[in-house]
Formats: sequence, C-alpha cells, structure tokens
Amino acid sequence: MSSLPTPLPLPRVLTALPLLRFTFAVPPMYPHTPPKVHCETKIYHPNIDLEGNVCLNLLRDDWKPILSCSNLIDGLLFLFLEPNPDDPLNKSAAEMMKSNEPNFQRNVRQSMAGGYVDGTRFPQPGR
Repeated sequence: MSSLPTPLPLPRVLTALPLLRFTFAVPPMYPHTPPKVHCETKIYHPNIDLEGNVCLNLLRDDWKPILSCSNLIDGLLFLFLEPNPDDPLNKSAAEMMKSNEPNFQRNVRQSMAGGYVDGTRFPQPGR
C-alpha cells in the first residue's frame, strides 16, 4: 500500500497573508531576460514601492536562464518571510523596520486592514 506524503504546514505568516495580486510580463528574450514582476496590490513593504515595483535579486543580478517563474514566486514568498530593509524600494518602510520594529509591524497591520500609513491610504487586499 502506498500513501501520499503529508505536506508540511505553511509557516503562520504565509497562511495569514491576504490575497495579493502580482503580474508577470514575460519578455521575448525569456529565459535569457527575467520577467517583469509588478505587485498590483498596494502594500506597505520595504521591497515593494507604492507603485508596485518589486525589488528582488532574482529579477536583476541573480537571474539565470535556468530559473523559472516558479523560482520567482518562491522569491516573492521569501520577501514576505524575510523582508530586506538593506535593499529597499520603499525607503520609509525600510527605515521604520530597521529603527522601530513594533511600529513597522503596526504599520503593516494597519495597511493590510485598509487603513492609512504616513498619509497614504491602503485599500484592503482582496477587495
């Protein structure tokens, strides 16, 4: 009798994520040129600016033709597990993360609830 392996539970932070929408634009030179990734959901994150541009090494210097869109999705998930305030697109969020982690976490919760952070309104994701 064979059985399917039991999937490992997702880290709590990933199961708590709301629905975030990303678009992937695959260029004609793919896989030699990485896709362009854009976050369609306005979020408060050090590596994603308010216009939806994404800062991920796989999209720049670390891209190799052997990589795929699945690798990019893994990289995006990792950004939510380990945001990188040392390579930010949203400098305000990065500075807050480095200087005051509790306020950074409060800002993340407030933005995900559809509130305001630093005068910017964040629509509630998934709506």
